[in-house]
Amino acid sequence: MELWFTEKQTSDLAISCRIKNTIYQERTKYQDLAIVDTCQFGRMLLLDGVIMTTEKDEFFYHEMITHVAMHTHPHPEQVLVVGGGDGGTVREVLKHHSVKRVVLAELDEGVIAASKRYLPSIATGLSDPRVKIEITDGTIYVREHRNEFDVVIIDSTDPIGPGEVLFTREFYQEVFKALKEQGVMVAQTESPVLDRSLIPKLWNYLKNTFPLVRLYLGVVPTYIGGHWTWMLASKGPDPLVIPAERFLKLETKYYTPEIHKTAFILPPYVSELLK
Repeated sequence: MELWFTEKQTSDLAISCRIKNTIYQERTKYQDLAIVDTCQFGRMLLLDGVIMTTEKDEFFYHEMITHVAMHTHPHPEQVLVVGGGDGGTVREVLKHHSVKRVVLAELDEGVIAASKRYLPSIATGLSDPRVKIEITDGTIYVREHRNEFDVVIIDSTDPIGPGEVLFTREFYQEVFKALKEQGVMVAQTESPVLDRSLIPKLWNYLKNTFPLVRLYLGVVPTYIGGHWTWMLASKGPDPLVIPAERFLKLETKYYTPEIHKTAFILPPYVSELLK
């Protein structure tokens, strides 16, 4: 008998993966958590029945949400990751030799525990001595830490349930205050194919908060629509004006300095959302 997992990405669209078995499942304080072993993508982390990450394609997302912002800042030492309890973003942040401290503010400690045990290739950075794990609401954490971070990475779930508050004007204003003078923020901002009403709203929130905002594109095979967006908001540094010598020689599978630059070239169907 074949076993299949299906995520209903919208009321009219679904993605299905054949699975070998369910490795782990629990109801945490906040959500249903499961880790399944798929034939196509290896182990897959699910929250409330939605695909968060997989062993085979996680690098597309984690490299793009991390290295664009980290290279934009001239010397990132203090980094905050909000969400991202699987550890993939933290792992990528730690590839930058200037980093002295990474704070992971994750609401659901169950995500961290399950990822450490069942997704070790993704969660490997969580045991680094430079990493401080805070089990807390990210909105509260940024409010209580003013002028402290060089880079803030919002590695959130979709804008429903526990992650909804991370897509508000008020939260972005608090992030602005948590950043130092040359601070840079990046957030995942969903699909340009199927979240077309959300992207202009987030763009306006950030444009009214930060002096510089840029949207960029990447691909994540298991995410809705394939194409994915991130928004970078900065107190000064521009991701399009980076000296060549600042790009580190990183061990990556997707991100390169060339990808960094071309990611900001938006096709008309995306650029029209920002008008």
